Amino acid sequence: MAEPTIDILAIGNAIVDVIAPAADAFVTDEGMARGDMTLIDAARATDLYARMGPGREVSGGSAANTLAGAAAMGAACAFVGQVADDQLGEVYVHDLRAQGVACEVAPRGADVPTGRCLILVTPDGQRTMNTYLGAAQYLPREAVDEATVASARVLLLEGYLWDPAEPREAMRRAVGFARAAGRQVALGVSAVFCILGHKADFDAMIDAGDIDILFANEEELAALTGEAGFEAGIAALRARVPLLVVTRGADGAVALRGDERAEVAAEPVARVVDTTGAGDLFSAGFLTGLVRDRPLGECLTMGAVAAAEIISHYGARPEADLKALVAARLG
Repeated sequence: MAEPTIDILAIGNAIVDVIAPAADAFVTDEGMARGDMTLIDAARATDLYARMGPGREVSGGSAANTLAGAAAMGAACAFVGQVADDQLGEVYVHDLRAQGVACEVAPRGADVPTGRCLILVTPDGQRTMNTYLGAAQYLPREAVDEATVASARVLLLEGYLWDPAEPREAMRRAVGFARAAGRQVALGVSAVFCILGHKADFDAMIDAGDIDILFANEEELAALTGEAGFEAGIAALRARVPLLVVTRGADGAVALRGDERAEVAAEPVARVVDTTGAGDLFSAGFLTGLVRDRPLGECLTMGAVAAAEIISHYGARPEADLKALVAARLG
């Protein structure tokens, strides 16, 4: 088997993020639950977009955010996802490539538009997301190439994309290729609603040994294990996953691998501006450290540094030099 040429290959939602500040009253009047992610249809997406304030548009989606962060830290990254043959589809691919991420996406017809996530950021930095999946939910299994999967050290699966049937089969196909090639498979469960809808599938993959690295936050850990207590949740899951990584927001993060346990505090931030992409960038830093064979504690620190940078400004793209920040922190 040839040596990997890609550090991280991710399969995820190809969604253009539209990020704009919003007053708390606007979020409430729109009937949204602050901090939640809600799936919306095309009509709602058009209506809400028209009434949002000025914002910025970037290639988003959880997996793509992680890849952009990892690429900024020097990792070789590639993305598999579905866009439409429309303006936002062109914007998506161009923007991701500009971040240094290989993105050989074959667009589908414009009958279903490219997906977009309308993100409202309230004054406290909390983000409320309204997602129209569009073309992203029609990623065909044929889009997953065996040679590409085998060329990557780590295959990263985005939990959000597990919901639609077509991309779910594409990801199953990718897992099979990765297992055959002896590569690692990472799963970001993405959200509690993903777990509630697909817990049987996630449990089956974990128990079959198909998941080598699992990313979750505290709420997701509880949903996966049924344990309300943090330590009880870890105890219930750590023996089932070779590498478990749990983020705790302001309380830092924990990683467990076999008998090894590492913890890190959250990096200090002068002001939290926008939490969009915090978990995604944490995964970026952690995985970049992992593919460089850094100690577990250093992987966590790299994740914490990347997450702290991203919440200090709007959007899920680094604005500071992540390599320099990590070097200053770890030497």
